[in-house]
Amino acid sequence: MPESRGRSGRPAARAPPETAAGPPLSSAFTQTGPTPTAAVPRVIPRDQHSISRRSISPNALRVLYRLRDAGHAAYLVGGAVRDLLIGIQPKDFDVATDATPEQVRHLFRNCRLIGRRFRLAHVVFGREIIEVATFRSAGGDDSEGDREVHADGRVLRDNVYGTIEEDAVRRDFTANALYYAIEDFSVRDYVGGFDDVQARVMRLIGDPETRYREDPVRMLRAVRLAAKLGFSIDPGAAAPMPGLASLLHDAAPARLFDECQKLFLSGHALASFEGLEAHGLLAALLPETSRALASNRSGALRNMLVEGLQGTDARVANGDPVSPAFLFALLLWPGYCRELMQLQGQGVHAIEAERRAADRITLQQSTRIALPRRFSLPMQEIWLLQSRMRQRKRSQRLLAHPRFRAAFDFLVLRQAAAPEHAADVEYWRALQAGMPPPEPGEDELAEVESTDAPPARKRRRRRRGGPG
Repeated sequence: MPESRGRSGRPAARAPPETAAGPPLSSAFTQTGPTPTAAVPRVIPRDQHSISRRSISPNALRVLYRLRDAGHAAYLVGGAVRDLLIGIQPKDFDVATDATPEQVRHLFRNCRLIGRRFRLAHVVFGREIIEVATFRSAGGDDSEGDREVHADGRVLRDNVYGTIEEDAVRRDFTANALYYAIEDFSVRDYVGGFDDVQARVMRLIGDPETRYREDPVRMLRAVRLAAKLGFSIDPGAAAPMPGLASLLHDAAPARLFDECQKLFLSGHALASFEGLEAHGLLAALLPETSRALASNRSGALRNMLVEGLQGTDARVANGDPVSPAFLFALLLWPGYCRELMQLQGQGVHAIEAERRAADRITLQQSTRIALPRRFSLPMQEIWLLQSRMRQRKRSQRLLAHPRFRAAFDFLVLRQAAAPEHAADVEYWRALQAGMPPPEPGEDELAEVESTDAPPARKRRRRRRGGPG
């Protein structure tokens, strides 16, 4: 892309006339088709929306003003505009512009260019990063090979630059395709996103099946954003999800790990989990968990998951840390329990069965979600400590275990789903407080003595005398 494209300020990127509402949006946005055509934008003036510059990051404003002063079109875009419209303070502020990444870097010494799939400029202000993206084309000429699409429809690279109208229709959801203009403080709407935000609806731009095939992770994003914002998912966007869920198998495991952290560690874990279940995505993301929950007739495993995810949301709301190791120990526990029961049913000794079950579930899940060892190993330790806490042997040594506190918290969660763990919780709670543990009753003693500890080896008698 020539350097002069953004610097000259293309007519298509200039501010449209300041009208409160343009003509009706093109019917292409509700019909099927991979590249809908943009309509004349609706312009929502400052007195008809709730966005104030006081709510926008000063660093984002610096980027917007410097781009504008250099002759470029520049807009606050995406989730920040959406969140500000519904009264949520955004965590990130993204900018869209007609300046190329190289032109952005020329304007900001504190800028670095990143990305191969989507080339972006990051303008760094200490710990805050303002992401600046060049308007992208919805198709069109690709004489330089800057757009690559897999045979199955997945977009592998998309660095063909275009106009703001094209940029709007290539975004995923209408609620994410709103542009805040710094020159007149209006909101520009090219796809009906303003009304969808007011109605709290997540609606895809273009044909849902085509858009999901371009990027299957969009299905997870729809569930996550709906859970985060309290939005519903448009029926047209929700209908293809169960049938296309298997496309997630082709997504990069590292990317799915990042998406899982957003789903479950952002304060809306339970709503995200329920959304995955409701839209047929849980089996594609957490297959062993899905199978275990389906076969657990008592519902105890699901009750424990719900209790744990509620606790995770509460910790996030209070500003307390949540370890991904503990989160995945919770999410994968149903699959671990199911695998453990199968191994014990095959006659594998309990301790060996626990190790095998932990390894198998971790390996199977890692083919879908790339669990780093710094999380998968502590996750397994939390699981394996559960039987040791049940046996109550070498209590002081177990108290000193680096993973004891996480394992104890996990045991408390198990009690919420299965009250028979109450005595174990009381025992370890007393020990931690430096109090004498409660004496076990007869039934409890019998249960502890019959735990799956390895049988004692019989001592062989030494033969007296030599051979012969």
